[in-house]
Amino acid sequence: MVLPGAPDSASPPAVAPTDLRQLADHGADARTFQGGAGPLAALDTGPGSRGTVLMVAGYTGSKEDFAPLLAPLAETGYRVVAIDQRGQYESPGPDDPARYSVAELGDDVVAVARELAAEDAGPLHLLGHSFGGLVTRAAVLAAPELFTSFTLMGSGPAQLTGGRAELLDHLGPLLEAGGVALVHETMEQLAMTDPKAQAVPAPTREFYARRFLSNSAAGLRGMADAMLAEPDRVAELKATGVPVLVLHGEADDAWMPHVQADMAERLGARYAVIEDSIHSPAVENPGRTLAVLGEFWSAVPVPR
Repeated sequence: MVLPGAPDSASPPAVAPTDLRQLADHGADARTFQGGAGPLAALDTGPGSRGTVLMVAGYTGSKEDFAPLLAPLAETGYRVVAIDQRGQYESPGPDDPARYSVAELGDDVVAVARELAAEDAGPLHLLGHSFGGLVTRAAVLAAPELFTSFTLMGSGPAQLTGGRAELLDHLGPLLEAGGVALVHETMEQLAMTDPKAQAVPAPTREFYARRFLSNSAAGLRGMADAMLAEPDRVAELKATGVPVLVLHGEADDAWMPHVQADMAERLGARYAVIEDSIHSPAVENPGRTLAVLGEFWSAVPVPR
């Protein structure tokens, strides 16, 4: 999830201000998959010898949130596919906020996973970031047999609470008053009070603006509602038997670190904290994130 006020001055990200982050060279090709409400835009690095990784972004995010990971993972033998969820950036979505429930979004992920499994019989590792973690969890619960492993990155056991949840409470009135454009303008005003936001290179800021303004208003409303109402499904996830990794930035300010640590313990999951990172380890400390992911996937038993 990308929202104003995210950076925590107590923990500066490891990525230098000159790094383009979501605009990093990735070498992946654009393609689409068919979801339950239309096409889903994706980046696909192409065939790999070690299986496939499917990555799903969080609220107001996109496939580009994984850009710094794509080429390095492809070089080590993984095929990596990152998708926009319906209503995000380059994926169109329905005009009904009710069509953005965690269950429907999870069904989209299952549809993409089935298509990938038909293309490659190797391992299929699933990763969800932030709200994308709640969505991908629903996919695992719906079809655990599809997934060799599951990674929750900066996500939590249930609905979002705290400061970011309070921001979401203000979203509905803003959307009603001025649509996506007014929400973006308000977020920009908040973000520009943060020195770190001011240090982001102009091309990246322009991308953030273009991406946000491409969001579906119904999607912003529906996903926010879903994120604020998700029940705790940790026990259900554990019961699937799918190996799980929980990782987060050391200063995560969405689902708090102690909440994610408790979730990992309840799951019996592998657990990792990404230093010099806040809520988006893939762009804030991609080197350490890659190392943790590689260690996890290498340790996961591959069914015959």
